[in-house]
Amino acid sequence: MEAQKKKRGRPKKNQPDPVNSPAHYKDGEIECIDAMVSAFGIEAVKVYAKINAFKYLWRDGKKDSSSDCLRKGSWYLRFATGDDPRND
Repeated sequence: MEAQKKKRGRPKKNQPDPVNSPAHYKDGEIECIDAMVSAFGIEAVKVYAKINAFKYLWRDGKKDSSSDCLRKGSWYLRFATGDDPRND
């Protein structure tokens, strides 16, 4: 059974990672979500993350591939609970 499970990890450093660290959300070394925390505070960004998770789960299978929507929704749910997926 274990051999059948897909590995859940981040892509290697030199590969794009559209879920955990999308290139279009970075400005230099600063990610948008970190700038949001700095500007609005962590609690406000956690509320934003819950709302964003809802959006991704709602549109599952309607826009991006289903697995991308579910992975993005999961990412935001984790962030909303204080578990930053970028630390994996």
